[in-house]
Amino acid sequence: MKLSFIFLACCLLSSTLSAAEKPNFLIILADDLGFSDLGSYGGEIRTPALDNLANDGLRFTQFYNTARCWPTRGSLMTGYYPQQIGRDSVEDIKGGGGHKNKRPDWAKLLPLYFKEAGYRSYHSGKWHIDGMPVENGFDRSYLLKDQSRFFSPTLHYEDDQKLPPVKEGTGFYGTIKVADKAIEYLKQHESEHSQKPFMAFVAFAAPHFPLHALPEDIKKVGDRYNEGWDSIRQKRWEKIQQIGIASGKLSKVELELGPPYHFPEALKILGDGEVNRPLPWNSLSEKQKEFQAKKMAIHAAMIERMDLEIDRILKQLKSMNQFDNTVIMFLSDNGASAEIMVRGDGHDPNAPLGSAKTYPCLGPGWSTACNTPFRKHKTWTHEGGSCTPLIIHWPKGIKTKGELRRDAGHVIDIAPTLFDLAGISPKQTVKFPGKSLLSSFEKDNAAKRSLWWSHEGNDAFRYGDWKLVLSKGHDWELYNLARDRNETNNLANSHPEKVKELEKLWKSYVDEFRKVAPKRKPKKK
Repeated sequence: MKLSFIFLACCLLSSTLSAAEKPNFLIILADDLGFSDLGSYGGEIRTPALDNLANDGLRFTQFYNTARCWPTRGSLMTGYYPQQIGRDSVEDIKGGGGHKNKRPDWAKLLPLYFKEAGYRSYHSGKWHIDGMPVENGFDRSYLLKDQSRFFSPTLHYEDDQKLPPVKEGTGFYGTIKVADKAIEYLKQHESEHSQKPFMAFVAFAAPHFPLHALPEDIKKVGDRYNEGWDSIRQKRWEKIQQIGIASGKLSKVELELGPPYHFPEALKILGDGEVNRPLPWNSLSEKQKEFQAKKMAIHAAMIERMDLEIDRILKQLKSMNQFDNTVIMFLSDNGASAEIMVRGDGHDPNAPLGSAKTYPCLGPGWSTACNTPFRKHKTWTHEGGSCTPLIIHWPKGIKTKGELRRDAGHVIDIAPTLFDLAGISPKQTVKFPGKSLLSSFEKDNAAKRSLWWSHEGNDAFRYGDWKLVLSKGHDWELYNLARDRNETNNLANSHPEKVKELEKLWKSYVDEFRKVAPKRKPKKK
């Protein structure tokens, strides 16, 4: 073990670090980003700011979320599985998403721990957690709650106070506003609280539907996606193998797997260009090809704009001389989405696609490509729904550059990692289920992990290299991820004993969750 890492570890064991020694934290969360959307993970989308962080830091190749937005946010901000804290359901344990269903009092959010350790905490962007940010410990917050309107939100808050709706045509764009507020709070921190370390949580809504992007950003992408999703998927797979992120056999396109929720009226509204299955590109009509290529161009434009805004935040850190001592983590709340629906202000087929009056969603054709090389999409617990890119960058503490980490990890690991780095020893009423990633900063670790999932009847359990997974209404599937990372060879029939073993372990987690999960009162009839 290197001397620098030993020194770091010794420092981290101390709970008496001075403010100058304590690292800052910047957690950046994207929404519905596909596993291979970033350039540094095999994609053709132009993300130089994030790619530079990856090249100077670490890329995790087997890091997981909960396969859906609100459970992931609950886990990330508390350190617990969502079913432990009322943020999702399984069997008789009832929980829910969005801003509903209060967590138990012992499931505090991260900023409350950080406040006790002398930190200031800032939030900007999406929330999707029960309660409000400032009442849960953040010192400043800009909450963009209206996901259906990137250009004119009707619901947004600052410091838990509702703001007036934004009128159309004012030049507002959600991704820029989220970065503006993050930068504003960092500037205020520098001028008024520079003696304290900080934790900033920046939660972009991009590239979640509706696909809304600035015209100039869409123009930059141009006709990049006219070649279709089959070609893009193959090119991504080739680059992923070159980088070393995954190998083996590319998963087959599941031609009959469409959106997880069926909204037939949306297909009528969106018109003849919409397709709700990942059909071979050459089987599409010219109208469908044009519509689909434009949708992916907007998706890419949203991500490229997010990258530009991240770059502005990074420049702010550099101007404060805090870039080297800020632990930056970037990840996504779930895989790319196969959903197709129309909400908000509806969809005007005569308006320019991607503008405020339209409501396109990515859909299963492009979602399949964006989740290359994995199977399925957001909501499912196969790798395509639950595996996220994770970039960690910290010049002061991570001396290796551009390396891959194949350790299995989960969003439940982020809280204990931050606690380790900040010298925080939280009092635990319920033991945190995750583990610190600190040892991975130096090298890959081969220790076996037990990781658990359930969302809307899509269940999974990983132990070491074995993964047991099922889609709602189907049988368990079994994969050896060391040999078959892309879940192409189902071993359930040839290893029934392993299926039973892992299913028993999966159920044992439910039994443990049941002991601590908040009890819900039955609804009145």
